Amino acid sequence: MPTVPSASPADDTATGVDIVALLERGRTMSTPVLRAAVDRLAPPMNTVAAYHFGWIDAQGRPADGDGGKAVRPALALLSAEAAGAAPEVGIPGAVAVELVHNFSLLHDDLMDGDEQRRHRDTVWKVHGPAQAILVGDALFALAGEVLLELGTVEAGRATRRLTTATRKLIDGQAQDISYEHRERVTVEECLEMEGNKTGALLACAVSIGAVLGGADDRTADTLEAYGYHLGLAFQAVDDLLGIWGDPESTGKQTWSDLRQRKKSLPVVAALAAGGPASKRLGELLAADAKSNDFDSFSEEEFATRAALIEEAGGREWTSQEARRQHAVAIEALDRVDMPGQVRAQLVALADFVVVRKR
Repeated sequence: MPTVPSASPADDTATGVDIVALLERGRTMSTPVLRAAVDRLAPPMNTVAAYHFGWIDAQGRPADGDGGKAVRPALALLSAEAAGAAPEVGIPGAVAVELVHNFSLLHDDLMDGDEQRRHRDTVWKVHGPAQAILVGDALFALAGEVLLELGTVEAGRATRRLTTATRKLIDGQAQDISYEHRERVTVEECLEMEGNKTGALLACAVSIGAVLGGADDRTADTLEAYGYHLGLAFQAVDDLLGIWGDPESTGKQTWSDLRQRKKSLPVVAALAAGGPASKRLGELLAADAKSNDFDSFSEEEFATRAALIEEAGGREWTSQEARRQHAVAIEALDRVDMPGQVRAQLVALADFVVVRKR
């Protein structure tokens, strides 16, 4: 992979922040409330959701599955602290955002045909497409319940931000799917799509706790700016992983985004670059779009496309874009008056997102 700022995922030496502890705090504080929300679902949706979250295996036995990095819950708790509130104030926001995030994962896995997530079979693969759709819908509904049952003015404000972010997330997924069938997508269109699909919900995560803590709209909007650009950095790195990531780390197939014909940032940047490699890549992808036997492509054929993307500069451009979006996110923090330790933790989380294991 291209080099990015160096840091350990366990400890950001520049800030002295223990990232593992910070992420674990978000997971530990939000999970009991998340489980209680999921328990409200009617059978079998409650057990299907529990499988998705990694709490049980496919046979219903207790499991200690990988529930993801828990970046969003960590951000929601820090958001509350940025507004001068206790981290506990952000828990309903953390849970609501996680419910929406996992609603999107359940539906995305089905739409993309992904059979593996976090090194396990996806819900649609185990329980069928109908359950994946229903449980996803149910998690989305639960997110609103968790916030609105607080019964406060702040809860109403937080819910409006969450529903707006959810609508943008869905917009982004629709754009992503439509781009798969287009021969060319501009870099600007790709960034807009990824800002909707990933940036909007991360932006909400890092403002929702502050809103629940009574922050004004200016403060919440500025925190959202940090989260939005952090989301773009996160997605840029994810796009790199989608082509060159180690399956042992990502839990997905090699060249997974190429297999799905995704117009991700490395692909779009490579096609826009010009030059022999860019031209050849364009020719191959155009032929792929018309191919009836794309699913039978060999590993060498996917490796050829990945090599052309790199030769055309798509890999390096995406790595640089991740750094640029990271820098813009950090700059936004300077416009919020918050405790120094909270700012240091937000900076460390941003660093972790950009340098996370490939």
